[in-house]
Amino acid sequence: MGRPLALRGDFTAVDLKRLARQSRDADRTRRLLALAVICDGGSRAEAAETGGVGRQIVRDWAPRFNAEGPDGLISRKPPGNPSKLDDGQRAALVRIVESGPLPARDGVVRWRLIDLAARVWEEFGISVSEARMSRELKALGFGKLSARPRHFAQNEEAVAAFKKNFPVRLAEIRETLPPGTEIELWFQDEARIGQKNKITRRWARRGTRPSAPHDQRTKSAYIFGAICPKAGKGAGLVMPWCDTHAMTAHLAEISRMVEPGAHAVVILDQAGWHMSKALVVPGNITLLPLPPRSPELNPVENIWQYIRENWLSNRVFGSYEDIVALSCEAWNRLIDRPWKIMTIGLRDRAHGF
Repeated sequence: MGRPLALRGDFTAVDLKRLARQSRDADRTRRLLALAVICDGGSRAEAAETGGVGRQIVRDWAPRFNAEGPDGLISRKPPGNPSKLDDGQRAALVRIVESGPLPARDGVVRWRLIDLAARVWEEFGISVSEARMSRELKALGFGKLSARPRHFAQNEEAVAAFKKNFPVRLAEIRETLPPGTEIELWFQDEARIGQKNKITRRWARRGTRPSAPHDQRTKSAYIFGAICPKAGKGAGLVMPWCDTHAMTAHLAEISRMVEPGAHAVVILDQAGWHMSKALVVPGNITLLPLPPRSPELNPVENIWQYIRENWLSNRVFGSYEDIVALSCEAWNRLIDRPWKIMTIGLRDRAHGF
């Protein structure tokens, strides 16, 4: 006969049953009830029947309970195989990922798991599967994220200065307004929507080649869009051209969406129709231009990506009227999701002070 299980004495069978009733972890409940049988003087076979497991598994639960108490019976994710890389090699992998590939040397413009596995073999002589490489990257805090657009010729010093001086610039605008005036931060941009449309990724069976219709005609329209991320609201127009007249109409639309008595600071790029002397700016709006070639500072760029991927790509527009109707529908869907505007649009540099 096997020796009886010795359990710590600071928990009685009544205590374990009470904890089992309070537990929301089904596996932990079974373990507590099984060990309660042992505390009541029952056999290991009776405990195993109560827990729905074998007797050896009940014996494995005992050391965990004795070492950590009831918390030792909480379900835990298995640790899995240890990493093949040591701390120094993982630090080197971080540098490799963050510095990015060199096309001339690595033959790719973005890292794939198979490329990083090959690089680890070249650097350290360690063979790592793609699945293992994925786990290594996740453990190091990496994930596959959507990149923000960045112009190749931008002035990084100007971008840094804009971020640093933004609170000061906002304070200067506030001083020109009546005391107590609330300021709303808006971001504005335009997107061309046309018949020569984009094709996005889609779920399909491995080994197949999914297809999507792709029009080669060139009719197009422009969505003039602006969002106020803090309030989760927006203002949009679909226009046939990008010009000063269209921009004036859009500013009037933004002006109507500003809360009564508030003042809107509209942040936008330095396109010609944004800076035109003929532009009519409503009295409750101040324009704040971004540094040249810095689209990553404008969250509306990410709004366009969201709208295209979800509602406008992978389709054929029959006519200009079709483009206008579907563009309006897409923008209105966005406006019906204020939480999405907040999620995409809020930036610490603009709203975190």
